[in-house]
Amino acid sequence: MQITILGAGNMGGAIACGLAISGCIRPQDITVIDHKGKNVPRLKAVSEDMNIVVADYSSISSADVLILAVKPWMIEDVLKTHKSLLNNPKQLIISVAAVITLSQLQEWTNPTQPVFRVVPNTAIAVRQSMTYITSQNADKEQKEQVFRIFSQLGKAEFVDEKQIPAITSLTSCGIAFAFRYIRAAMEGGIEMGVYPDQAKEAVLQTLRGAIDLLEANGNHPEVEIDKVTTAGGITIKGLNEMDHAGFTSAVIKGLKASNVK
Repeated sequence: MQITILGAGNMGGAIACGLAISGCIRPQDITVIDHKGKNVPRLKAVSEDMNIVVADYSSISSADVLILAVKPWMIEDVLKTHKSLLNNPKQLIISVAAVITLSQLQEWTNPTQPVFRVVPNTAIAVRQSMTYITSQNADKEQKEQVFRIFSQLGKAEFVDEKQIPAITSLTSCGIAFAFRYIRAAMEGGIEMGVYPDQAKEAVLQTLRGAIDLLEANGNHPEVEIDKVTTAGGITIKGLNEMDHAGFTSAVIKGLKASNVK
């Protein structure tokens, strides 16, 4: 399988790195098109065998899978400019650009082209993304092919396109929200006298533990919270203070603000 990734920035580069180290795709079968060439050293450091090209779009025509990882406002222009290279009706075209719909991808390619919208997050570089997939004009085998690719890079799931905006908030934007919580918790720890590296490790391991607990027992988070909040204890005081300051409301408002349809 030949895969061409159009765009070598944060997301395109992360997908390329994840695929290269996954073992499911040979690095020499991955071509990354970098518009300006500034990402070549970073990607080559992951695998010398990956094909990193600068403003050379010829691989588009021979790719079995074309992954569009440029900014959303560039997608239409890129597809129309290189439409002559989109000459394989069975080529799988995958867009990771937020807000670009399946109908738009169809319009800018051809009416029967198998097209996919995929919502990963940057943890795809370390094969820990939560990736959601939706498609149009794809048969069962083609859907399974795309699912196999992205399930090697974390967890993957098919959804209806109407869910994509909300899922983008929870996962693609959500990873930034998670980092912001980690940063805030670190700063709180530092203010209380914990050294920065200690605070970071403490928060990361605590989050790992919380995730493993929920995955192991399937409980609602509130069930696990109840186990920690002793009557009159310090945990409930901290939780109440956070909610008084708008913690839960701020999270919900942030998610809804990034839910762009």
